Amino acid sequence: MDKNNIYNCNLIELPKIHNKEGNLTSVENSKEIPFEVKRVFYLYDVPGGESRGAHAHKKCHQFIVAASGAFEVLLDDGNVKRVIQLNRPYMGLHIPPGIWASEINFSSGSICLVLASHKYDEADYIRDYNEYIKLLK
Repeated sequence: MDKNNIYNCNLIELPKIHNKEGNLTSVENSKEIPFEVKRVFYLYDVPGGESRGAHAHKKCHQFIVAASGAFEVLLDDGNVKRVIQLNRPYMGLHIPPGIWASEINFSSGSICLVLASHKYDEADYIRDYNEYIKLLK
């Protein structure tokens, strides 16, 4: 697992094209984000008070965008915790491997778009926080 800390997690502003028909934001591999996208998924209809995530990755980078609505991302590197609010569809949060992340406080109708550097592999996930802390030592 990579030795990253929460200060390696960056907000990245994506290009925004505005005209009278509305706005368009695009993401290109290795241009706006520092990895090649291998998987895309999104979370929606998250019930009030529920959270998502609560895991770390050994190798996978993630880029998270509030495509609609708002939510917060709680970042934890085992030493420091930090909360980032996502509420603009042209702003995304890059989370490198080795960071424990939870998506919390979803507003009604939120859509959490996630771009990932790896295809789904359960072996890449650390889902137990105590195991995560042990791996950091």
